[in-house]
Amino acid sequence: MSERSKPRRGAPRPDAKAAACASAIIVAVAATMMMTTACGYRPVGTGFLPAGIRTIQIPLFENRTTRFELDLKLTKALIDELASRGKIKVTTNAAEADAVLEGHILTFAVSPIAFSNQKTADRYNIFVVADVSLKESKSGRIVYANPTYNFTTEYQVPQGQDFESAETEALDNLAKLFARSLIVAILEGF
Repeated sequence: MSERSKPRRGAPRPDAKAAACASAIIVAVAATMMMTTACGYRPVGTGFLPAGIRTIQIPLFENRTTRFELDLKLTKALIDELASRGKIKVTTNAAEADAVLEGHILTFAVSPIAFSNQKTADRYNIFVVADVSLKESKSGRIVYANPTYNFTTEYQVPQGQDFESAETEALDNLAKLFARSLIVAILEGF
């Protein structure tokens, strides 16, 4: 064995240095993960409501627009979205509810954003604004509030399909997306 290839006494071996470095990295990553979770950081959409809120009542949103059945579609989509998450029970009985999610639909607007070769609108933008609040039932404390929660989506009217049926289909899709977005916004506060 040559003088160069012999490990010196007391000097760490190269594989020991790598192991020490790997251990230090693992400790640093673990410490960072513990600190970020302790500070409340978590992946988007994984939040929970404050302790004690296990059941929510969602009364029919008040529709202050002229769009027929928008209140029904948004309220049903919110109930479905919460129920699908499985952690919160939705009730119609106010006495059972730990919290109440109320909303007033303030604005509904549809505007053309693209036109076909025949110069008729074939792509539209839908814009909805709602005043939304989640309150604890017993104390009346506001857990979440957004007086101008807005949501926008687009839809297309395929050639040969009438505007009304395309808009009705788009509203069903809008309601699901609105509900998912609002529930995530509420949960991200915690």
